[in-house]
Amino acid sequence: MKRIMVLNGAARKNGNTAALIKAFAEGAESAGNVIQEFYLQDMDIRGCMGCEGCSKVKKGTSNPCVQLDDMQKINEAFVQADVVVFASPVYFWTISGPLKTAADRLYAELRHLGYDGFPRDSVLLMTAGGNDYSQALTWYRTFERNLSWRNRGEVLGTGKTKEAYSLGRTI
Repeated sequence: MKRIMVLNGAARKNGNTAALIKAFAEGAESAGNVIQEFYLQDMDIRGCMGCEGCSKVKKGTSNPCVQLDDMQKINEAFVQADVVVFASPVYFWTISGPLKTAADRLYAELRHLGYDGFPRDSVLLMTAGGNDYSQALTWYRTFERNLSWRNRGEVLGTGKTKEAYSLGRTI
């Protein structure tokens, strides 16, 4: 059994990205995994201030960031997660703002835990009105490569729920 954390950066709760997440989650759960989804649009997550306060926090602290907002909930799940799923529609050729903000804020937790000692599997689920995923893919692949995470797969496209379900089954 794997613990899978989904960071849902979509603006619409029942839109195309939600359909991919639902299919992925059904596949993953049918394989015995546990899903925890965070709908970022409804959460109070402020941007990283670049203050480096996280570098001064003692090891073992439950919240390494000086900001006290809903990111604490994500950090708790992140520490326990085996797989991190980034889900977003393409916004202005890349990931949505809420997803980028949450990913930026993972810096504090990663810095606190140590980048090298915190390998994870990752997945990208994306939808778009068009077909240009190039900037979003560059962001995702750079993120996972620099952290030495293992890319378990990408589902790119509206209506690709069968692919998302199949990917979830393989986790």
